[in-house]
Parts: sequence; structure tokens; C-alpha cells
Amino acid sequence: METIYNYVNGELIPPREGNYLQVFAPSSGQPYAKVPNSCYEDVNQAYESANNAFDNWSELTSDERGDYLIAIANELEKKIDFFSQLESRDTGKPITLAKTLDIPRSILNLKFFSESSKKFDFTIELTSKNSKNTIIRSPIGVVGCISPWNLPLYLFSWKIAPALITGNTVIAKPSEITPFTAFKFSELCQKVGLPPGVLNIVHGNGVQTGKAIVAHPKIKAISFTGGTNTGKKIAQKAIGTFKKLALEMGGKNPAIIFSDCNYDNMIHNVVKSSFMNQGQICLCTSRILVEMSIYEKFKSDFINRISKLKIGDPAKKTTEFGAITSLSQFKKVMSYIKRAKNEGGKVLTGGSSIKFSGFHKSGWYIAPTVIEDVKINSKINQEEIFGPVVTLIPFKNESEAIKIANDTKYGLSATVWSEDKVKSNRVSEGLEAGIVWENCWMVRDLRTPFGGLKSSGYGKEGGGRGISFFY
Repeated sequence: METIYNYVNGELIPPREGNYLQVFAPSSGQPYAKVPNSCYEDVNQAYESANNAFDNWSELTSDERGDYLIAIANELEKKIDFFSQLESRDTGKPITLAKTLDIPRSILNLKFFSESSKKFDFTIELTSKNSKNTIIRSPIGVVGCISPWNLPLYLFSWKIAPALITGNTVIAKPSEITPFTAFKFSELCQKVGLPPGVLNIVHGNGVQTGKAIVAHPKIKAISFTGGTNTGKKIAQKAIGTFKKLALEMGGKNPAIIFSDCNYDNMIHNVVKSSFMNQGQICLCTSRILVEMSIYEKFKSDFINRISKLKIGDPAKKTTEFGAITSLSQFKKVMSYIKRAKNEGGKVLTGGSSIKFSGFHKSGWYIAPTVIEDVKINSKINQEEIFGPVVTLIPFKNESEAIKIANDTKYGLSATVWSEDKVKSNRVSEGLEAGIVWENCWMVRDLRTPFGGLKSSGYGKEGGGRGISFFY
């Protein structure tokens, strides 16, 4: 049983009350580590460390701060294989995904914000015939960054990098479900000599540790990614302290497929957008809307493509589809499948757990699942499942497709598939979503603002918006 430690004031330390939680490997369902379940006193100790480090850190130039982030990124790049193995073990995702997406993007996040800060106007002069004004953007102080379990280091680095490059000091809480890469990240910080207290990593669950960070009266801002219900609780708890908030939350993302799409490109990408990381990405497709004239063909071809996915041990390079990240999430997904059946839904493929023999016999595996014939207002089409479950919905025309796509409380992302550029642009503009891809999925330019509408988000991340939040 491996032991994870908090990272406070540049040192790896145990939690003050000695409380730990078990960390499980999704592929086997077995515990392999214990992680601190930190209390308010642990968070306050991290705050004192961060507050003491703030003046010296904020007085450095952005280039000097960026040098530390680049150094950490370079060390991470040297250990990409090691960190990929840890990320795969923690999350249950295929190791090839961790190596081609999660860890490379973590490296890019650190480098991107180091470079983009050089182009950001920290001081702005405004002159008129009556006055001369100087706008000076200053760091907030000590900020909290709370990251989720599905893309652990990817989203951890996405939050801490802009916070640090702008001169803030940070208290970060990774998910207690997938904490190991953040723990090892702290060792990289030690190796490059990041000044003590600049970054503090405090582990624990949301009920105790997360709540302590949000409620701390002197932490000035919270950047959170996770479920909408948790985001609401954070907003309610933070309102009395007037913290700045950035909340990136859930989605129920539609893919709208027209008959004039590039069919081969579309179906390849829709399989990926539906089932990458076992559907455990906030941007994954959840509802697939298909023009009636190609509905039956798409259904047949889609199921055929899914049947060829290689499901199994995430540590194997040939695996394309791994395990669900936690037992609670496994149970949640299975409950939605059961509910869909009870609501009259027809399971076209999947719909059950997968059992393996040997070491993986107790792993949390669910077959990629496709369901049709469920009502638009049913819970399976309205609530975020966050797993390998998609519904198929036929539509007659543009207006109907847009109406169905927008008929949800969420508005994170959407994809539109059509070779008619005028039509695809028109449909995109009618969608209530923070980001819309046309004829592609998960193609990101980190300079663009990122965030959802309605119950999917509050505030924006990415590029200049991500930097300006921390001023």
C-alpha cells in the first residue's frame, strides 16, 4: 500500500489528524494507495505557507515565474512514460490515451501559459484630452484550484499554470479518486526548486477538504471543474466571502449529423467523441441526433464500429477502451442504463457490465452502450451520465435538430456534421453551447476562451480569459 502526502511549504507531509482514504485501481477494483483526507487545519497550514510566499513570488517578473513552469514541464516530459502509467492506473483509461493526450496536454498547459503571459498586457495606458489613466493588473493573492478525477493532471495543470504565472500562490486539491500524478508532480516542483509555499497540494475529499478550501475566509478565488451539483454548492458556500469564482461543470453534449456530412470522417470521430476515456470527458457526445434519411445506415455502421473497439486491461498498448474510474461512478452509469430500459429505451449494443477473469475479475468495466427510442424529456436524455452511454435521436430538419439539441439545462459543447458550410454555421449559431465544433471534435486552440452556458459553466478559462481571472 503506497502512501500519498500533502505538499505544503515545499515539503511532503502527512495530514495533521492522520486520516486517509483508500485509492483504488479501476482495472482491478483493488486498493493500492492511501491518500490524506485533509482537514481545515491542513488547509489553513497551506494557506499560511502560500500567504508567506506571495510577496516574493508576485514580485518576480512573469518571465521569471515562467522559467519555473518551463522547468517543471521539461522534467515532466522526461518522465512521460512513468506519469502515463500512473494516470492509467489511477483512472482506468488506456495507457495509450494517457501518453498521447493527458500527459502531453499537461506539459503543453505549463508551456502555453508561460509563453502567453509574455503577450498579456499587465499594464494598460488610456489617454484622452482630459486625462491619462494607468490600469495595473495585480495578482489576487492566495487562490484555490479544485480539479476533477477524469483528466487528473491535464486539468490540474490547466488551473495552476495561469494562477502561478500571474503571480498568485496556490492551494490545489486534486480529486481523492485519482491523486497520484498530482502527488508525483509535487516531487517535480521540489526537483526544480520551486520556492516553498508557491504551490501547495492538499489532498482529500470534497465534503471535508474541498469545503475547507471554499470556506476559508482568506482564499481569494476558486477555480473549479467538476459536476454541476458540486458547483452549485461551491457557489452557495463562497457567496458570503465574495470570492471570485470560475466553475466549469457538466454537459449533455449533442452531435448533430446531417446527410450531407463527410460520412467516413463523421463516424470515425463520433465513435471517438462518444467513447473516448469511457465517455468520461465533459466534452464527450451524449446525444447523437441523426437526420432521418441516414438514420438506419448510421445506426448499423455505428454499432459495427463500436463492436471492434478493443476493451480490456488499460495497461496494454492495444487497449482502446478501459475501466470506469470509480465504483460509485460504475454504479451510477449502470443505474442510468437500467432506468433507460424501464423508460422503454431499446439497447442496441452494450447495456451491461463486462467481467474478466484473473487479476481484472473485480474491475469496473461497462460495455459501450447505445440506446434509442427514449423520449427527449426523459432523464436519460436530460441528465449527465458521464460514462459510455449515448442515445440516438432522429430528426427531420435543421430547426427540429436545434430545438432538440437545446432542450436541456446544459450548454457545454456540441458538434455539427455537414459539408454545407453555410448550414453548419447557421446551426452552430443557433446552439446554446459554449463551444461548437464543425466537422471535428476536441480540436483545441488554447488561446480561445473555454466554458459553458446555462448549468454548464460560470466564467471562462483558456487564453487571456484564463489569465485575467487570476487578477
